[in-house]
Amino acid sequence: MNPTEIPATMLVVAKSPIAGFAKTRLTPPFSPVDAAYLAACALLDTLDAMSESGIRHRVVAWTGDLDRAERSIELAAALRDVTVVTQRGDSFGERLANAHADAAEFGVPVLQIGMDTPQVDSDLLARSAARLVATGDTVLGPATDGGWWALGLTESSPAHLLADIPMSTNRTGELTETALRHSGFRVHALPTLTDVDTYADAVSVAAVSRGRFARAVAELVTAKTPVAL
Repeated sequence: MNPTEIPATMLVVAKSPIAGFAKTRLTPPFSPVDAAYLAACALLDTLDAMSESGIRHRVVAWTGDLDRAERSIELAAALRDVTVVTQRGDSFGERLANAHADAAEFGVPVLQIGMDTPQVDSDLLARSAARLVATGDTVLGPATDGGWWALGLTESSPAHLLADIPMSTNRTGELTETALRHSGFRVHALPTLTDVDTYADAVSVAAVSRGRFARAVAELVTAKTPVAL
Protein backbone atom coordinates (compact mmCIF):
# COMPACT_ATOMS: atom_id res chain seq x y z
CA MET A 1 0.00 0.00 0.00
CA ASN A 2 1.37 3.38 -1.02
CA PRO A 3 1.19 5.78 1.96
CA THR A 4 0.71 8.72 -0.41
CA GLU A 5 -2.42 7.22 -1.94
CA ILE A 6 -5.77 8.75 -1.09
CA PRO A 7 -7.76 6.10 0.83
CA ALA A 8 -10.82 6.20 -1.38
CA THR A 9 -12.37 4.52 -4.42
CA MET A 10 -12.80 6.38 -7.70
CA LEU A 11 -15.87 5.17 -9.60
CA VAL A 12 -16.56 6.06 -13.22
CA VAL A 13 -19.99 5.15 -14.59
CA ALA A 14 -19.66 4.62 -18.34
CA LYS A 15 -21.46 3.31 -21.39
CA SER A 16 -19.79 1.91 -24.46
CA PRO A 17 -19.28 4.73 -26.99
CA ILE A 18 -21.20 3.12 -29.84
CA ALA A 19 -22.73 5.13 -32.68
CA GLY A 20 -26.41 5.68 -31.96
CA PHE A 21 -25.97 4.57 -28.33
CA ALA A 22 -23.73 7.23 -26.79
CA LYS A 23 -24.04 11.03 -26.85
CA THR A 24 -27.10 10.99 -29.11
CA ARG A 25 -27.94 14.60 -28.20
CA LEU A 26 -24.86 15.68 -30.14
CA THR A 27 -26.59 14.56 -33.36
CA PRO A 28 -27.08 16.75 -35.25
CA PRO A 29 -24.84 18.55 -36.07
CA PHE A 30 -22.42 15.67 -35.49
CA SER A 31 -22.99 12.29 -37.09
CA PRO A 32 -23.70 9.33 -34.78
CA VAL A 33 -20.17 8.03 -35.39
CA ASP A 34 -18.63 11.41 -34.60
CA ALA A 35 -20.71 11.71 -31.43
CA ALA A 36 -19.60 8.26 -30.29
CA TYR A 37 -16.00 9.14 -31.12
CA LEU A 38 -16.24 12.24 -28.92
CA ALA A 39 -17.71 10.09 -26.15
CA ALA A 40 -14.76 7.71 -26.46
CA CYS A 41 -12.31 10.60 -26.28
CA ALA A 42 -14.07 11.99 -23.21
CA LEU A 43 -13.97 8.59 -21.52
CA LEU A 44 -10.29 8.03 -22.30
CA ASP A 45 -9.43 11.47 -20.90
CA THR A 46 -11.45 10.65 -17.77
CA LEU A 47 -9.72 7.30 -17.31
CA ASP A 48 -6.33 9.00 -17.66
CA ALA A 49 -7.26 11.51 -14.97
CA MET A 50 -8.45 8.73 -12.69
CA SER A 51 -5.24 6.74 -13.24
CA GLU A 52 -3.07 9.74 -12.35
CA SER A 53 -5.15 10.93 -9.37
CA GLY A 54 -3.46 8.89 -6.66
CA ILE A 55 -6.81 7.51 -5.50
CA ARG A 56 -6.23 4.01 -4.14
CA HIS A 57 -8.98 2.00 -5.86
CA ARG A 58 -10.31 2.55 -9.38
CA VAL A 59 -13.61 1.09 -10.58
CA VAL A 60 -15.54 1.45 -13.83
CA ALA A 61 -19.22 0.47 -13.94
CA TRP A 62 -19.75 -0.51 -17.57
CA THR A 63 -22.66 -1.11 -19.91
CA GLY A 64 -22.65 -1.90 -23.62
CA ASP A 65 -20.55 -3.89 -26.09
CA LEU A 66 -16.91 -2.79 -25.89
CA ASP A 67 -16.06 -4.48 -29.20
CA ARG A 68 -18.45 -2.13 -31.05
CA ALA A 69 -17.11 1.02 -29.40
CA GLU A 70 -15.18 3.78 -31.10
CA ARG A 71 -11.50 3.56 -30.08
CA SER A 72 -12.26 0.12 -28.65
CA ILE A 73 -8.64 -1.06 -28.59
CA GLU A 74 -7.50 1.94 -26.54
CA LEU A 75 -10.46 1.61 -24.21
CA ALA A 76 -9.80 -2.09 -23.67
CA ALA A 77 -6.20 -1.30 -22.74
CA ALA A 78 -7.26 1.42 -20.30
CA LEU A 79 -9.88 -0.79 -18.68
CA ARG A 80 -7.32 -3.52 -17.97
CA ASP A 81 -5.87 -1.26 -15.27
CA VAL A 82 -9.13 -0.89 -13.32
CA THR A 83 -11.79 -3.05 -11.70
CA VAL A 84 -14.71 -3.33 -14.12
CA VAL A 85 -18.21 -4.13 -12.84
CA THR A 86 -21.36 -4.52 -14.90
CA GLN A 87 -24.09 -1.95 -14.43
CA ARG A 88 -27.23 -3.37 -12.84
CA GLY A 89 -30.75 -1.97 -12.68
CA ASP A 90 -33.62 -0.83 -14.88
CA SER A 91 -33.46 2.94 -14.41
CA PHE A 92 -30.39 5.16 -14.57
CA GLY A 93 -30.83 5.96 -10.89
CA GLU A 94 -30.85 2.26 -10.01
CA ARG A 95 -27.70 1.67 -12.04
CA LEU A 96 -25.93 4.54 -10.26
CA ALA A 97 -27.00 3.23 -6.86
CA ASN A 98 -25.89 -0.33 -7.63
CA ALA A 99 -22.59 0.84 -9.09
CA HIS A 100 -21.88 2.80 -5.93
CA ALA A 101 -22.74 -0.22 -3.79
CA ASP A 102 -20.37 -2.40 -5.84
CA ALA A 103 -17.55 0.14 -5.55
CA ALA A 104 -18.11 0.38 -1.79
CA GLU A 105 -16.93 -3.22 -1.42
CA PHE A 106 -13.40 -1.88 -0.90
CA GLY A 107 -14.56 -0.41 2.42
CA VAL A 108 -13.43 3.17 1.81
CA PRO A 109 -15.25 6.34 0.67
CA VAL A 110 -16.43 6.35 -2.95
CA LEU A 111 -16.25 9.29 -5.35
CA GLN A 112 -18.51 8.72 -8.35
CA ILE A 113 -18.39 10.56 -11.68
CA GLY A 114 -19.54 9.90 -15.23
CA MET A 115 -17.86 10.19 -18.63
CA ASP A 116 -19.34 13.58 -19.55
CA THR A 117 -16.74 15.87 -17.96
CA PRO A 118 -13.45 15.42 -19.85
CA GLN A 119 -12.25 18.74 -18.43
CA VAL A 120 -11.74 17.01 -15.08
CA ASP A 121 -8.05 16.48 -14.40
CA SER A 122 -6.20 14.32 -11.89
CA ASP A 123 -5.68 17.22 -9.51
CA LEU A 124 -9.40 17.99 -9.25
CA LEU A 125 -10.19 14.32 -8.67
CA ALA A 126 -7.50 14.06 -6.01
CA ARG A 127 -8.69 17.19 -4.22
CA SER A 128 -12.31 16.05 -4.39
CA ALA A 129 -11.49 12.60 -2.99
CA ALA A 130 -9.29 14.08 -0.28
CA ARG A 131 -12.07 16.44 0.75
CA LEU A 132 -14.51 13.54 0.90
CA VAL A 133 -12.18 11.57 3.16
CA ALA A 134 -11.48 14.59 5.37
CA THR A 135 -15.12 15.60 5.88
CA GLY A 136 -16.43 12.14 6.65
CA ASP A 137 -19.74 13.17 5.07
CA THR A 138 -20.74 13.62 1.43
CA VAL A 139 -19.54 15.80 -1.42
CA LEU A 140 -21.57 16.87 -4.43
CA GLY A 141 -20.30 18.49 -7.61
CA PRO A 142 -23.10 20.54 -9.22
CA ALA A 143 -23.49 20.68 -12.98
CA THR A 144 -24.53 23.81 -14.83
CA ASP A 145 -27.60 22.05 -16.23
CA GLY A 146 -29.00 21.40 -12.75
CA GLY A 147 -27.64 17.90 -12.38
CA TRP A 148 -24.39 16.80 -10.77
CA TRP A 149 -21.08 15.62 -12.15
CA ALA A 150 -19.66 14.07 -8.96
CA LEU A 151 -21.06 12.45 -5.85
CA GLY A 152 -18.92 11.26 -2.97
CA LEU A 153 -20.15 9.16 -0.06
CA THR A 154 -18.16 7.98 2.94
CA GLU A 155 -20.60 5.14 3.56
CA SER A 156 -22.69 3.15 1.14
CA SER A 157 -26.08 3.41 2.84
CA PRO A 158 -27.28 6.65 1.18
CA ALA A 159 -26.50 5.32 -2.31
CA HIS A 160 -29.93 3.70 -2.44
CA LEU A 161 -31.47 7.18 -2.50
CA LEU A 162 -30.29 7.58 -6.09
CA ALA A 163 -32.75 4.95 -7.29
CA ASP A 164 -35.68 7.22 -6.39
CA ILE A 165 -34.29 10.51 -7.72
CA PRO A 166 -35.23 11.55 -11.27
CA MET A 167 -32.00 11.69 -13.25
CA SER A 168 -31.06 13.92 -16.18
CA THR A 169 -33.39 16.76 -15.16
CA ASN A 170 -32.66 20.37 -14.21
CA ARG A 171 -33.51 19.50 -10.59
CA THR A 172 -31.45 16.33 -10.19
CA GLY A 173 -28.71 18.09 -8.24
CA GLU A 174 -31.15 19.88 -5.96
CA LEU A 175 -33.16 16.72 -5.31
CA THR A 176 -30.01 14.70 -4.61
CA GLU A 177 -28.74 17.25 -2.11
CA THR A 178 -32.14 17.47 -0.41
CA ALA A 179 -32.40 13.69 -0.11
CA LEU A 180 -28.93 13.46 1.43
CA ARG A 181 -29.63 16.23 3.93
CA HIS A 182 -32.98 14.73 4.91
CA SER A 183 -31.14 11.47 5.60
CA GLY A 184 -28.88 13.26 8.08
CA PHE A 185 -25.80 13.85 5.94
CA ARG A 186 -23.93 17.10 5.52
CA VAL A 187 -23.25 17.93 1.88
CA HIS A 188 -20.04 19.72 0.91
CA ALA A 189 -19.95 21.40 -2.51
CA LEU A 190 -17.34 20.68 -5.15
CA PRO A 191 -16.71 23.06 -8.07
CA THR A 192 -19.53 23.48 -10.59
CA LEU A 193 -18.78 22.01 -14.03
CA THR A 194 -20.53 21.63 -17.37
CA ASP A 195 -21.52 18.17 -18.59
CA VAL A 196 -21.19 17.46 -22.30
CA ASP A 197 -24.72 16.85 -23.53
CA THR A 198 -25.19 19.23 -26.46
CA TYR A 199 -23.10 20.73 -29.24
CA ALA A 200 -22.79 24.00 -27.28
CA ASP A 201 -21.62 22.03 -24.24
CA ALA A 202 -19.00 20.22 -26.31
CA VAL A 203 -17.56 23.47 -27.64
CA SER A 204 -17.61 25.10 -24.19
CA VAL A 205 -15.96 22.16 -22.43
CA ALA A 206 -13.37 21.68 -25.17
CA ALA A 207 -12.29 25.29 -24.66
CA VAL A 208 -11.26 24.54 -21.07
CA SER A 209 -9.96 21.02 -21.68
CA ARG A 210 -6.75 19.43 -22.79
CA GLY A 211 -6.45 16.03 -24.34
CA ARG A 212 -8.24 13.88 -26.85
CA PHE A 213 -11.68 15.41 -26.42
CA ALA A 214 -10.53 18.99 -26.98
CA ARG A 215 -8.54 18.00 -30.06
CA ALA A 216 -11.43 16.00 -31.52
CA VAL A 217 -13.95 18.82 -31.03
CA ALA A 218 -11.58 21.32 -32.62
CA GLU A 219 -11.18 19.13 -35.69
CA LEU A 220 -14.91 18.48 -36.05
CA VAL A 221 -15.94 22.09 -35.53
CA THR A 222 -13.36 23.26 -38.06
CA ALA A 223 -14.70 20.89 -40.70
CA LYS A 224 -17.57 22.24 -42.80
CA THR A 225 -19.40 18.97 -42.39
CA PRO A 226 -18.58 16.84 -39.31
CA VAL A 227 -17.06 13.57 -40.42
CA ALA A 228 -15.57 10.64 -38.55
CA LEU A 229 -12.00 11.25 -37.46
